[in-house]
Amino acid sequence: MHITQLNRECLLHLFSFLDKNSRKSLAKTCHKLLEVFQDPLLWSLLHFRSPAELKKDNFLLGPALKYLSICWYSERVKVCNIEDWMKNNFQKDFCNRHENTVNDFLLEVCNRCPNLLSLTLSGCGHVTDDCILLLLKNCPNLKTLKLENCVRITDQTLEAVTLYGGSLQTLHVDFCRNITQTGLERVREKCPSVMLRAERSANMIPDNKPEKKVMLEKASRRWVQL
Repeated sequence: MHITQLNRECLLHLFSFLDKNSRKSLAKTCHKLLEVFQDPLLWSLLHFRSPAELKKDNFLLGPALKYLSICWYSERVKVCNIEDWMKNNFQKDFCNRHENTVNDFLLEVCNRCPNLLSLTLSGCGHVTDDCILLLLKNCPNLKTLKLENCVRITDQTLEAVTLYGGSLQTLHVDFCRNITQTGLERVREKCPSVMLRAERSANMIPDNKPEKKVMLEKASRRWVQL
């Protein structure tokens, strides 16, 4: 029996066991398998291991997407976590290549995936508060939001959760160094039903702009002189 003789339901089940590249390769063999590849039901879950994967054409975004994760655990993530004003030219060049990649992708999700239920971002050092705010607004059914090692995420995201996260049940903001205890307490106060976890976040050293650091150093010197 040839694979194309299987019915649509069986083909979708078989495709579900394949990774994105294998699905794309199989879809190139005939029109029937291409139609299966393009079926929205096949794309309810997407997992990416680096920003580079977001630029490939081996997946589809649509209303059927329910679960999305972008988890980048490469050593190169450390470069993105360096404060912008401390990066050397090589580090800036590296970040410039993908600085807007995840944000742009999430904006597409906002526009095309209103039924998203779960979002996990790990090691996405360039994701911004504004992007998460838009996602909360455009994906009102979002129940799980997990952010790990996303250094640009601040209390503004926590405030957005209190305003637009009406369906949210689980919120993780682990190792996000610009999250404060004040922001966490506000979420606990405004959204008591949300299961909140913030491993190390409020205990990490937050970013300070250079002018703030200078002011702190001057204040310290004055205190010592006194």
